[in-house]
Amino acid sequence: MRIPEIRSLTARLSLGLLVLLMCGIASAEKPADTQALDGVSSGKIAWDINMADAEKMLLYLKVMDETYEDLKRQGVAPDMVLTFRGPSVRLITTDRSDVPIDDELHLDGIAEQLRAMLKKPNVRVEACSVATRLTGVDADTLLPGIEHVGNTFVSQIGYQAKGYAIIPIM
Repeated sequence: MRIPEIRSLTARLSLGLLVLLMCGIASAEKPADTQALDGVSSGKIAWDINMADAEKMLLYLKVMDETYEDLKRQGVAPDMVLTFRGPSVRLITTDRSDVPIDDELHLDGIAEQLRAMLKKPNVRVEACSVATRLTGVDADTLLPGIEHVGNTFVSQIGYQAKGYAIIPIM
């Protein structure tokens, strides 16, 4: 064989091997949480969200959505409430007058992710009125579907008393 033919054969074999490996990875099942979920029928989570970084927030929202789907996949009924407090309320508003241009895409992603999550059964979103007051966010500019509540610390107390797992996102 000549060198160009060997290179072509090597390239085709490498590509074929890569395709086979990718198929194996794609078809691999995600691990289960069998021991942790044994006897659990409802996955009640109150996310305590307090962060100001739009890029990070978008990532966490995607992980929260994945958590919802992971619960469903494992036969547990998800019941989630996302409680936004502190500087996080600035990331869930339609008012972008003071937003750095490099955050625009992340804020669009946050709005889209929340819109998609709110379409799912048993997902609610709250924004703290103490936080909106302290950060100057007008409650009328909160993204559609977000409930403006008195105080998310009070919400967290109530949700915890009702058996929700409180998961901080900071």
